[in-house]
Amino acid sequence: MNFVRSRLSIGNFIGQRCRQVTETWSHRGMCNKPQEVKAEPPLTTAPAQATRAGFRVPGYRPSGMDRRILIWAGRFKTADQIPEFVSFEMIDAARNKVRVKICYMMMAATIGACLVMVIMGKRAAGRHESLTKQNMEKKARWREELEKEREAAVALSEKAQ
Repeated sequence: MNFVRSRLSIGNFIGQRCRQVTETWSHRGMCNKPQEVKAEPPLTTAPAQATRAGFRVPGYRPSGMDRRILIWAGRFKTADQIPEFVSFEMIDAARNKVRVKICYMMMAATIGACLVMVIMGKRAAGRHESLTKQNMEKKARWREELEKEREAAVALSEKAQ
């Protein structure tokens, strides 16, 4: 039981809540009041809800981008087949399908770019090129340019005197 209590205290420390540990002892996080059970509404409201379930928004006029998405998602073959009004559920499903396709394309592009970088790195290693060597050469060029500028400044100051 001490093992269970120590696990509960660690769980509470992290922020997790445990509903019921044993049949006789339960742990409540924030309140000590028993929860009240709400009574179910009477069944007389069911016919009113049934009439509402049949009511739908007449449709959604798809934009040009929505038309392209519907075609690319495979809902329609051509733009001429798309009706003037389309249900929002159909457009939402098409957008989700296109979103997944784009994610797959991005994953494939990322894997392809990684492979290209690996190949380019191996070729550079075969030519005995490295980032360290390139960095050292660049800094040597900067030092030479700085030295030339200093010599030019000294020459100008000597001419001025």
